[in-house]
Amino acid sequence: MELLEAISAKFNYWVYIVIMMIGLYAMISKNNLIKKLIGMSIFQTAIILFYVSIGVKEGATIPILYHEQVHPSHDSGHHEADTSHGAGEHGSDADLHAAGPLIEADDFANPLPHVLMLTAIVVGVSTLGVGLAITQKLYGEFGTIEEHEILDSIISGK
Repeated sequence: MELLEAISAKFNYWVYIVIMMIGLYAMISKNNLIKKLIGMSIFQTAIILFYVSIGVKEGATIPILYHEQVHPSHDSGHHEADTSHGAGEHGSDADLHAAGPLIEADDFANPLPHVLMLTAIVVGVSTLGVGLAITQKLYGEFGTIEEHEILDSIISGK
């Protein structure tokens, strides 16, 4: 029963692992170079989904401070007087709390996994483009995109 609870608690991770293994299987077992590239894309997509799901946080908000949190509303002339009390250009601490409750750091989602996955998407598309270009050149030279036929042609000297 505990195993079933453990699996159902992180069901999305198990789905990503299955998708990843489908991509890995296609890369290893297929002889057609296009099918290998499709497998590589499936594998990369599963990894991206996995990392994005790790970065999700229930009830979290984006890490942007709104104008009211940084610059609370002031009565006329209070801003200059407040800066002399060591609160800097943002007014006194009392003014900050009067503007409303400040958002704690725990309330923010970490944007780093999402930003890294944007980079991974660009790298994945670039890798796929280079793979397709190489496949096209191999087809032009050998007349096939089957890996074993290309290797046989190379070994036999064309």
